[in-house]
Amino acid sequence: MPLSEHEQRMLDEMERNLYGGDADVVSARGERMRPNYRFLTMGVIIAVAGIGVMIAGVMAQMILVGVAGFAVVFVGVIVASRPASATAVSAKTRPARAGGFMQRMEQQWEDRKEGRG
Repeated sequence: MPLSEHEQRMLDEMERNLYGGDADVVSARGERMRPNYRFLTMGVIIAVAGIGVMIAGVMAQMILVGVAGFAVVFVGVIVASRPASATAVSAKTRPARAGGFMQRMEQQWEDRKEGRG
């Protein structure tokens, strides 16, 4: 049973929206994030110091010191997991091999997105 004209238009619109959403996901995956080792190292050191403070608080039976140690561990984890957005390397800025597989796939995707394919 063939689709009516209205159903065909709705299907085309849904397909365009789907391709637009997929393009967002693909472009987000196109960037490779490099870890920021400075923040990672500082975060680990802060977290280890916080664990030491937390253990000292438990040994001294001082709840406030234990809670403060937990807060320091939390801050260390936040610092260590800080996103490295400033050091992101875009796939378009990296030198690509001429005629590579990924480059051809990206070109086909762009052509399809712009309606040329």
